[in-house]
Amino acid sequence: MIYPDNFETKIGFHEIRNIIKEHCLSTLGKELVDYLSFLTDARAINAKMAEIREFRRIIEKQEDFPSDNFHDVREALKRVRIVNTHLEESELFDLRRSLDTLHRIKKFLVPSATDEQPEYPTLALLAEEVTTYPTIIQRIDQILDKFGHIRDTASPALRDIRRELARMEGSISRTLYSILHAAQSEGLVDKDVTPTLRDGRLVIPVAPGLKRKIQGIVHDESATGRTVYIEPTEVVEANNKIRELESDERQEIIKILTDITNKIRPEAPEMLRSYVLMAQIDFIQAKAHVAIGMQAFEPNVEETPHIDWIRARHPILAKTKEVVPLDITLTADKRILIISGPNAGGKSVCLKTVGLLQYMLQMGIGIPLGERSTTGVFQNIMIDIGDEQSLENDLSTYSGHLLNMKNMMKHANDKTLILIDEFGTGTEPQIGGAIAESVLGQFCKKQAFGVITTHYQNLKHFADSHEGVANGAMLYDRHEMRPLFQLAIGRPGSSFAIEIARKIGLPEEVIQDASEIVGNDYIQSDKYLQDIVRDKRYWENKRQSIHQREKDMEKTISRYEAEIEALEKSRKEIMQKARQQAEELLKESNKRIENTIREIKEHQAEKEETRKIRQELKAFEENILIEKTQEENDEAIARKIEQIKQRRERSANRKKNKANQEAQAAEAIRKGATLRQEKHEEDSPLQIGDTVRIKGLKSVGKIENIEGKMASVIFGDMRTKMKVDRLELAANQKTEESPAERLAGQMAYQVSRATRDTIDVHKNNFHQDLDVRGMRGDEALSAVQYFIDDAILVGMQQVRILHGKGNGILRQLIRQYLSTVPNVTNFRDEHVQFGGAGITVVEL
Repeated sequence: MIYPDNFETKIGFHEIRNIIKEHCLSTLGKELVDYLSFLTDARAINAKMAEIREFRRIIEKQEDFPSDNFHDVREALKRVRIVNTHLEESELFDLRRSLDTLHRIKKFLVPSATDEQPEYPTLALLAEEVTTYPTIIQRIDQILDKFGHIRDTASPALRDIRRELARMEGSISRTLYSILHAAQSEGLVDKDVTPTLRDGRLVIPVAPGLKRKIQGIVHDESATGRTVYIEPTEVVEANNKIRELESDERQEIIKILTDITNKIRPEAPEMLRSYVLMAQIDFIQAKAHVAIGMQAFEPNVEETPHIDWIRARHPILAKTKEVVPLDITLTADKRILIISGPNAGGKSVCLKTVGLLQYMLQMGIGIPLGERSTTGVFQNIMIDIGDEQSLENDLSTYSGHLLNMKNMMKHANDKTLILIDEFGTGTEPQIGGAIAESVLGQFCKKQAFGVITTHYQNLKHFADSHEGVANGAMLYDRHEMRPLFQLAIGRPGSSFAIEIARKIGLPEEVIQDASEIVGNDYIQSDKYLQDIVRDKRYWENKRQSIHQREKDMEKTISRYEAEIEALEKSRKEIMQKARQQAEELLKESNKRIENTIREIKEHQAEKEETRKIRQELKAFEENILIEKTQEENDEAIARKIEQIKQRRERSANRKKNKANQEAQAAEAIRKGATLRQEKHEEDSPLQIGDTVRIKGLKSVGKIENIEGKMASVIFGDMRTKMKVDRLELAANQKTEESPAERLAGQMAYQVSRATRDTIDVHKNNFHQDLDVRGMRGDEALSAVQYFIDDAILVGMQQVRILHGKGNGILRQLIRQYLSTVPNVTNFRDEHVQFGGAGITVVEL
């Protein structure tokens, strides 16, 4: 059910009809556009979508589909079903060309072999049972030439008549020119005058004063009266004969046309049914071209009524200006969407977009949506939009709206889509809002779906407090004071009445009075609502940006995988060719060796002959070496291909391997620790005088003092404080040390005064920020390693690494390294106000 009767006009569907008609090739398709019907069966809609989808593939692949000569000859075929009627030449010519188009369409869509699967199965199903008429086409070709005229050879009688006509016309022309030249020589006729036709007879133009000088019949005179047209007596009889021959020619042509029509007549009913296919193909190709033009999508339609649209666009508005796509969702959980927002902010456009696209879909027409959208089927679509005032029925605008509400409540069910613009307006706001809220409650009880626009606060509160109803807002840029035409679902929208009033220049006194009338609470709540909408827009843009990056990354991965697959295929082909060449070379080598042995035996080892044979064998060996070198080159190419294939894996695993190596090195250090360290590894606390080192470093020091969780440690002549849990025991003091270890220990403690001064200066000049932006990956990692070691040595608790955002590669490399450093307790993004993902904060 579609309500009201002018539904198509209200949503603008009549313009869609006109656009489709413009793309039709004949009246056959245009007639089907007029007979478009609203479908409620998902299978039927999906069949229409499949037809458009397949024809779009034909267009996009630029296949040579027969789309010429879509002539509508149905009226002529209906007429000739009566005996003793015949087709005219032009009708027969149109019939021949359209039958040929039908024949080629079926040949294109339906495979000739019965076991062959059609490339376009849905279209093939339409053409499968259609009858074609190649025999009738051949018979028509015997009668008509390529221009659609009756051939001279159509019958023997016609050939004779036309020969006699040509002879008579030639005789008349010669006689007439002879008379004309004589008249010109006597000055009776101007020199540039030539014979002309009047009433189908050849005549000579003569001045009125000289018409009696030439004997003949005056047939006509010019509009100015300065010329008369005389048929000389000598050609009157011949012209009469030509008239008779022309009559005979016409009679013979009618006889020929009647004969071919008698052969067509028995096939006329079946031909008319065949032209249904031509009409369907014309209609489908028009819808396909329209879909391509509006960047439409033919979705798979589900039986369950719902709307889950991504990037929906109004097809009419998109032709004249840039349209902001809308994301709209109506599901079983949230059946009704209450849209609020400023005037001229796009609420009505959103409403009409929903109505038009759903109606187009159930009319079997592709709709402009994103490809990830899903669609369902509604049994009823009802709309209330615009001025419903009626002078004939004595209805005011509000009465008209109430009448629509009455009909909607009467027919609404769980498969109804209701579209209402400015719900409740047209009367006193309080009672109008109350009635609208009550009607909305009835829609909820009937579990109807709907999109409703409003400014009423009570309807926004209704959406927040009732299941199945959601708020939506048309976004507005408060700083630039302009609508964004973007729909955000989940929060109600502000009308921005104060801001808009201030923008258009209302006196500030009026604005202040209005603010005092509605109260400060209302103004503040409206402001908070605007802030919420702004923040949601910000995060939505972030989400879309991330989604786009994911899509780009997927495309890049797909391209790399395709290239690797192509390289692997090429490698296999090269290796296969190399193996074949090697086999052939081996066979040739064996054959040469056998021949050499045989020839040496035959010549009984004569020195000269043996020398020649050996030279030939040596030359062959040299050729083998050359070929072997070539083969090695081929193998080198194959190895290079394999290296290219493995390069991606090495690049991906390089960081992981490095981390594993560092972890293994750390494990080896821990295994080399002394028995005393193992004893204290679990719970034993460190003690004053213990020899310790910083976890992950090799420098050894001694604990001087312990206060709670902090320890004072002497490294050489440098004293520093750090947390106890960042220290671990060095080698067991009781274990006998090797000379090399004793030497290392002595060197660790015998730090020169210059070295200590250098360390102190370095500690005083240490900066907590490291900037690696613009560095290559290996340079940045090297700088970070030194930076973290220094930070640990000087006892820093927190440092920052500035790597920038970019593609995130440098950030990923640095964080992979940080995850392998034991002294790094945590790392994270900096706050968004201070750099966000472009800076990594490291806690030590």
